[in-house]
Amino acid sequence: MMCPRLVAANRTPLAGAYASNPTQGTVVAQRDRRPGSGVTTMQTWELIAREQIRDTLARYNWSGDAGRLDELAATFSADGVLEVRGRDSLRGRPAIAAFLGGVAGGLAAAAGDPGIKPVVRHNLTNVLFTALTPARAQVCSYFTVVTHVGLDHFGRYRDILVPGGQTWLIKHRKVTTDWAAETSALARP
Repeated sequence: MMCPRLVAANRTPLAGAYASNPTQGTVVAQRDRRPGSGVTTMQTWELIAREQIRDTLARYNWSGDAGRLDELAATFSADGVLEVRGRDSLRGRPAIAAFLGGVAGGLAAAAGDPGIKPVVRHNLTNVLFTALTPARAQVCSYFTVVTHVGLDHFGRYRDILVPGGQTWLIKHRKVTTDWAAETSALARP
C-alpha cells in the first residue's frame, strides 16, 4: 500500500466552508458551487467516516502514550495486523499488546536515571485518505515521537481500516521508522 502523490484532479476538496444538502445526504464545498464549476460533492457518510477514522488514529496514540495497551489494542480489529519494518508481523490484539508492552517496558530502563520521568508523546500529522468506501479505508500519516531524550524518532503509518460497530478499526498497520536518535528510548535498530 503506497501513499500516492496528490493529483489535484482526483482530490475531493476539503478546504473551505461546506453546505449540506440533506435531501441527497451530501455535502458540497461552498467554493465549488459556482455555476459551471462542476460541483464536487462528498456524501455525509464519508465525512462521518473520516472523523471516526481520525478518532481511531488518535486513540491509538493517546492509549499507547498512557501505557493503556488494552485500549490501544482495541483500536485494531480482532484479527488486525501490526507490521513494523524489519520485524515479523503481529496478528491479533493480544500479540500486538504484548509486543508494544515490551517496547514500552524498555522506556523506563532507557531513562536510566531514576530522577528522569519516562515520557512518550506521539504526534500524528498529514493524515491522507488515499481510498475510502463504506467498507474500507486506506490512510497514510506521519508520526513524530518525543521522549525524555527529546526528538526520539519519526516515520510513517500506512493503515487499512474497516468499520467495526460505531467506529473504524485498524485492519492492517505498517509502521516505517524513517529516523531515530542514537539515544532513542523506543525505536530499535
